[in-house]
Amino acid sequence: MNFRKTLALLGCAVLMGTASLSAQVKIKDGNKIAFMGDSITQFGHNYAAGYVNMVMIGLKVNGIKADFVKAGISGNRSTHMLARLDRDVISKNPQVMTLSCGVNDVWHGKRGVKLEDYKKNIRQIVDKATAAGIRVYIMTATMIGENQFHANNQKLGEYNQFLRELASEKNLPLIDLNAVMQQEVAAMRAKYPGVNTVFLTVDGVHMDTLGNAMMAREILKAFGLDAAQIAKAEQEWQKLNWHVRGFGYFKVGEYNTIQAKLWSQKKTMPDYANEKLRELLK
Repeated sequence: MNFRKTLALLGCAVLMGTASLSAQVKIKDGNKIAFMGDSITQFGHNYAAGYVNMVMIGLKVNGIKADFVKAGISGNRSTHMLARLDRDVISKNPQVMTLSCGVNDVWHGKRGVKLEDYKKNIRQIVDKATAAGIRVYIMTATMIGENQFHANNQKLGEYNQFLRELASEKNLPLIDLNAVMQQEVAAMRAKYPGVNTVFLTVDGVHMDTLGNAMMAREILKAFGLDAAQIAKAEQEWQKLNWHVRGFGYFKVGEYNTIQAKLWSQKKTMPDYANEKLRELLK
């Protein structure tokens, strides 16, 4: 085979590979994605290193020009999301919607939403969005506190099981964030035994840098991005700003490095700050 033919065949192989890869990605140029949710989602699009912004960065650095709709509102339960679905999502004409709902329905206790009512609300949200031509990605609710054996998480398990069954019934993509979060929390506890802290959240519910990255990573997987594309996104995430109350701004990569070093010493940032301040008294 001569050199020119070899180059031509290699070029065809590259083009075929690129075409195959792009065919696997479910988000296309010009698509609009609505992120429906509660405060976890609101922080996800309001904070530079929130999961929504991480998802959009992940698409952008991989050559996908998409837009997004901010539809996360703090304190929302399934009743609120159903009531504002038309206004905040359907009227914006997105092609895709991620649905993150369930934490407040359980966490808010008596002000929450009972399981049977939750099921009705979620079904209506999914049916109305689907009828409007929107592809719904159902996300299981993340954890309430990073202790799976807590009563709230045990109760939340029933809500998440319904979401899994609904996704299967409706043939809709499921992003099982709860299962992934449980695995990652367990791995962190095994890696850093004895440190008294939460790892993926700032307060047991709202995501820290690792939690936001976990959510964004799983959404990008569901959107069809492969490991190399997600790794490319993760490199960009390290450059984002993250504000730590009482400590100021850090780049995500810097903050993650500091956290890991302190956890390996069974300490947290407040622990370290207290130690340094007490040294001034000596």
